Amino acid sequence: MIEQTSQTMLTGDFEPLEDLGRLQTKAWIVGAIGVLGLLTGYFLHSDNPGQFYLPYLVAWLMLVCVSMGVFVISMLGNVTNGDWVVMIRPVSEASGRTLPFVFLAGLPVALGLPYLYEWVTANVTDPSLETYDSLTAYKSYWLSTDPGSMFGGVYVRAVIYFAIWSFLAYRLSAISRRYNSDGDPADRERLKKWSAGGMVIYVLTGTLASVDWIMAVDPHWFSSLYGFAWVGGQALAGFCVCAVAMSWLKDRQPFKRVVSKKLFHDYGKLILAFTVLWAYFAFSQFLIIWSGNLPEEITWYLVRSEHGFKELSVFVVLGHFVIPFAILLSANLKKKPKLLAGVAVWILLMRWLDFYWMIVPSHHHHFEGGHVWPGWLDLAALMGLLGIWVALTIGQFKGRKALPIQEPLFKELVSHGR
Repeated sequence: MIEQTSQTMLTGDFEPLEDLGRLQTKAWIVGAIGVLGLLTGYFLHSDNPGQFYLPYLVAWLMLVCVSMGVFVISMLGNVTNGDWVVMIRPVSEASGRTLPFVFLAGLPVALGLPYLYEWVTANVTDPSLETYDSLTAYKSYWLSTDPGSMFGGVYVRAVIYFAIWSFLAYRLSAISRRYNSDGDPADRERLKKWSAGGMVIYVLTGTLASVDWIMAVDPHWFSSLYGFAWVGGQALAGFCVCAVAMSWLKDRQPFKRVVSKKLFHDYGKLILAFTVLWAYFAFSQFLIIWSGNLPEEITWYLVRSEHGFKELSVFVVLGHFVIPFAILLSANLKKKPKLLAGVAVWILLMRWLDFYWMIVPSHHHHFEGGHVWPGWLDLAALMGLLGIWVALTIGQFKGRKALPIQEPLFKELVSHGR
């Protein structure tokens, strides 16, 4: 009976296709509006390119966060054998297949590197010059754009990061597609092994990428905890996207037949757990640096408590942790898809604001009259990049089977009416 139900889901019409097409069109429109705003901002700020590249960098970091975060969810589920990943795995793998676009979307960041990272243009390694900076010079073996440097430079490393991530995404997607077609148990074991190795590689490369793209904005500052916060934040964003996606899919076939409130309860608990994890890393980093009171470290936090950024800092703490934590303590709310999706969207906005808080204050001296809160160009950059990414992810999702019917956990979920 279970097998017959699964086969019905496989051979029956996939009703969400039409809705997905409309949703994809809306995403393309949002993306187009955002790109138009970006082009407008580029020409308006031609005399001060930094005001264009900063919002773009923040939006691109958010794009990396959600695309990698959603993809990592499938690897985490494969390793832990969690039944919460079964329904969302096709969406997660679809996100992984958009990583080449994410790489291409980073090309403007590469072009704007001199406006984003002061060590790119300032000659800090020559002691005879006034611009010499002993600490930045010490880090120049890593903070370099020269492909011939010891570690290849930031451009080469970015290519390596995305090559590794894209390879993992397409390799796991290929194994999963084959497994969903013939149900070979050997493919299921391959998924676990590739995911286990992929998680280790992801944590290592993700940590290095966070140093290159975020920590390097202020070359004097460093934190041994930041890589973990970056990785944990991506996982949090990934679970939030999954909750939003499943809340939309649950009312449409074939998901309507198999998705239950308990699945959203699982997503809610995972979002709560990673919200606490993010807060733990963020507070631990602050406590260690504040207690150490070293000039090259503490300045990073002092800047964010001055120049009008104090209110923004408080809002990030309240919005990213206190409010979601208090709301997600409710078990009933976690079982309500629409409410959980609303909380997830809020946390995603806070993830974006967190990137803004990490990047923009380091450039506060470039903005006349202050530039504390995000403006229209920041929103345009976010809409442009995420709108296109959502449209591409939907396109990848439509090209594959919606449900992993060969997965034993899927059959178990169907049999228990979950």
